[in-house]
Amino acid sequence: SMAMGASTNSTLHLPAIAHEAGIHITLDDFDELSREIPYLCNIKPSGQYPLSVLEEQGGVPAVMKALERKLDLEQMTVSGKTVGENLAGVELVENDVIFSLDHPKKPEGGLAILHGNLAPKGAVVKQAGVKPSMHYFEGQARVFTSMEEASWAVSNDKIQKGDVLVIRYEGPKGGPGMREMHMTCSLIVGRGMDEDCALVTDGRFSGASKGPCVGHVSPEAAAGGPIALIEDGDEITVDIEGGEINLHVDDEELARRRAAFVAPAPKHNHGVLAKYAKLVSSADKGAYVS
Repeated sequence: SMAMGASTNSTLHLPAIAHEAGIHITLDDFDELSREIPYLCNIKPSGQYPLSVLEEQGGVPAVMKALERKLDLEQMTVSGKTVGENLAGVELVENDVIFSLDHPKKPEGGLAILHGNLAPKGAVVKQAGVKPSMHYFEGQARVFTSMEEASWAVSNDKIQKGDVLVIRYEGPKGGPGMREMHMTCSLIVGRGMDEDCALVTDGRFSGASKGPCVGHVSPEAAAGGPIALIEDGDEITVDIEGGEINLHVDDEELARRRAAFVAPAPKHNHGVLAKYAKLVSSADKGAYVS
């Protein structure tokens, strides 16, 4: 994920799979890896080339070869051979598609983990797909309770430069199911607004997403997280290099809002989705069902 600039969904799937195996993986582990494993692959959507070109250059084995000194080569794989044995015959590729560890495309991994008073348990952004000018952004909140509302606002020119679109109640419980906010993210990029505004959500994104889009905000709105307390006009800072995402509202005001907070009715009050919403864990834990 870090070397290839892969999907933010890996921060959901891997912890959930690990949980089933009794292994504890947290967003802090991804954060640590991001600072150790650089971004090597110049492939879309973060880079220049389609995935087919990476395959022509040797595919995932070639990426693993570039990462060889960072890997535990003694681990057994499904091939019946160790990682080291699998890589023994793989050619080392260093070009404009697969960069080297010593001369990476970017010094840190494709994903970044953010913390702050807006996301006390963390949030995730594909930093490899964010333009350098947007690695630090301050703006005013525009709050939406669904992807469709936010997408309509972008499509109908209701979003201004300096806005931070906040899409909430789209998390594991609130969705329920944590839908991809890919539509809104794509509209922002497609309309050339990816250096003018940012997107913050308790939902998630597609692997094809790029742009200043922060997802997996945890705790989510449906669980009473701070994202539920944001109001239009609030100042928000997204600092990717600093690893922070903060809401510039003082604790006293947030406490006042929390005291007056009334959670909306669940989107589904019966059936499988209602059961899922009651049982699902938070995004930072992998959104697994207990």
